Amino acid sequence: MYCLGCGNTLFRLVTISILSLLSALGWTVCAYCEPSPFATLQERLVQDGFDKSTIRALYLRPEATFDEKSITAYFLHRESTLNYDQFLSRSSIDDASNYLRKHGRAFQRARELYGVQGEIVTAILLVESRLGTYKSKRLVFKTLSNLAAIDDTANRDMLWYDYVKDRARGTKDDFDKWARRKSAWAYRELKAYLKYVKAQNLDPLSLRGSYAGALGFAQFVPSSVLKFGIDGNKDGQINLSQHRDAIESVANYLKRHGWKAQQSRDEAFRVLLCYNHSKYYADTILEVAERLSGNRRK
Repeated sequence: MYCLGCGNTLFRLVTISILSLLSALGWTVCAYCEPSPFATLQERLVQDGFDKSTIRALYLRPEATFDEKSITAYFLHRESTLNYDQFLSRSSIDDASNYLRKHGRAFQRARELYGVQGEIVTAILLVESRLGTYKSKRLVFKTLSNLAAIDDTANRDMLWYDYVKDRARGTKDDFDKWARRKSAWAYRELKAYLKYVKAQNLDPLSLRGSYAGALGFAQFVPSSVLKFGIDGNKDGQINLSQHRDAIESVANYLKRHGWKAQQSRDEAFRVLLCYNHSKYYADTILEVAERLSGNRRK
């Protein structure tokens, strides 16, 4: 016997079931919306052990947007180099000398614990963040999520055809190779970041960092914060936007990568390449440190 309302009821039940499934997968559910660009990323995070409701809630927040222009700019300018000579100016060295004196106790402790000279740590903090005076503006969670999400073919194709194609020097294959490599790196760092903020009881959408998702005065990527971060000021939290934490974390990083109290310039150079693979960077750090040592002897 035919039921007049049963067909509509069945349709509604099926529709509700589909919408619930899409919502669980992280898709935006509305009549005219496209799937969320973070849908696949959310699935991966849940599969890797992160709490489903927590991940879902994070990507529903208005700050967690997919920023095509920022990703495109990152791709187009990824090979640009910084003018390191600016850190050898008289004013930069004077600022670094003052910083070295101001945080003398912290540097003394770092040298006793890790065998790393204060001049080297100061030089790194100078180059990385102007001794903590340069404030990063990008949300780390958003930066890493955006880069991780370009593992998704649909996201990658949309970026190429809508934003990159007419501005890139290379081919679509070049872009795809870069995107897959960068997304794999970003996904690892995103997982490390989520572990870090959970351990420190921090809101994942509260921390800002570099265009590549690096944190604090020392510009550590999240995996480095997890491995080498130190609570230098003993306040119960590892925060690389605190001077003592940043100083001891840098010293710990260098020691763990082979730094010795007594070593040649070549040996120091090789350790610094672990911090940043640029030879220009490593040379600059050593030059700044040497000038700081000269200032101390005056």
